[in-house]
Amino acid sequence: MELELKNVSKEFKGVHAVSDVSVSMRKGVYGLLGVNGAGKTTLMRMLCTLIRPTSGEITWEGKNILEMGAAYRDVLGYLPQDFGYYPDLSISDYMMYIASIKGIRPMAARKRTKQLLGQVGMAKYEKRKMKTLSGGMARRIGIAQAMLNNPKILVLDEPTAGLDPNERIRFRNLISELSDDRLVLLSTHIVSDVEFIANQIMLMKNGELFYEGTTEELISSMDESVWHCTVPKNKANDFMARYLVGNVKTAPKGAELRILSKEPPMEGAVREEATLEDAFLLYFGEKAGDIDDTEI
Repeated sequence: MELELKNVSKEFKGVHAVSDVSVSMRKGVYGLLGVNGAGKTTLMRMLCTLIRPTSGEITWEGKNILEMGAAYRDVLGYLPQDFGYYPDLSISDYMMYIASIKGIRPMAARKRTKQLLGQVGMAKYEKRKMKTLSGGMARRIGIAQAMLNNPKILVLDEPTAGLDPNERIRFRNLISELSDDRLVLLSTHIVSDVEFIANQIMLMKNGELFYEGTTEELISSMDESVWHCTVPKNKANDFMARYLVGNVKTAPKGAELRILSKEPPMEGAVREEATLEDAFLLYFGEKAGDIDDTEI
């Protein structure tokens, strides 16, 4: 089981959305992290054969995915950031409709639909119309439709966008359950989506994939240390201008800051254990999830 990108690039009217990406992925969960506009969605769409690379090659088990055609799509499940549906269809009718598009026979489709709706916690709602679903419920149906053909490759583009914290946790747990015997690629700009479930983290910026490794390896690669300090409230902006500040919390004695710096930012600063969120701040220069939801 191997999905490989070899020097893959994509250009739109002279703009390099993806630049010379090479990576090999096998079974497990891969978290593709980057701020919006980094090229993650473009990369996902190429992996799903929705757009062709300008140069380079993508292979599955050594075969070019564009040449494989339907044979590749038989092993692929895809949940785009915004997936479309007919609002007046019931959940079960929508699932059967998607199954027919995927060429799954009705008897097998009904059995698979029942199984998947149970797995995503939506079985009791199967008669509800799609237009009545909350954002979290719709995302659960989205992942169920992506799993209809029991894919070996599951591609999820910003799957928790717009979900509340409880739905995010439910979704992460579901993804973890589904990763036992397949390759899951999850694209996001929200660190918590992948921090505890991804076997490998990949960082993407300006169309380039510039880091790949485990969460522990990524944190260990940081040159800066993480410091906790309390400063007078009227000095907080000065510190924020001079350092990378991950968190600011108002306290009775002033402002508590979480700062990334090679040296202690002030006398009395206490060193703390670094997290994946700190690494994101270091490599991208902003806190995860603090930007808008536009994407290339």
